[in-house]
Amino acid sequence: MLENLISEYLKRLSFFHRNLCNHGSYFLAANSSICGLTANNFFRNILHVRKASFITALPMAVIPFLSTAAVYEVFVREPLFSGELNCEVCAVVRGGLVGAVLGGFYPIFLALPVNASLAARYSSSPLPGKENLLRFWLTTAQPVIRKMSLGIVLQLLTGLYLSTKHHGIYIQNHLPLHDLFSFCYQLK
Repeated sequence: MLENLISEYLKRLSFFHRNLCNHGSYFLAANSSICGLTANNFFRNILHVRKASFITALPMAVIPFLSTAAVYEVFVREPLFSGELNCEVCAVVRGGLVGAVLGGFYPIFLALPVNASLAARYSSSPLPGKENLLRFWLTTAQPVIRKMSLGIVLQLLTGLYLSTKHHGIYIQNHLPLHDLFSFCYQLK
């Protein structure tokens, strides 16, 4: 029922707006994959990991892509076009958070344990004992986060832009409430 309503709504949009609504989250997800691959490369260089490059690159490209696309769909796009999210500020904040957190920070924090396990497995760099473990990983992650700050800001801005455009398309083309109820009644 809801899927039919959204698909009928999207048929009324122009080609550009329809593509932006249907595939805009994939652009955000692709940027997330690039952030994941970049963070993976930084951690591999810091920890001197030379083996298993494909094994670490594949999950660092796929997992951030899938999670960013899915979370953007669930928390921004679908509530917006189903009428559950009418507040522009709320939509923009959600889009920015999805972009920054899942598109920027998540790939960095996902790359850390992947490369740490490889560094321990291949003994490519000296690892600390359990008493200094947290401090060591925080010290190791700081330069990566600093280098990735531009990527995080880019993801934040991409999420803000996408959610702003989605909300603008929704406001510009939304059905009046009485037409929505009559449309739902005709579907039954």
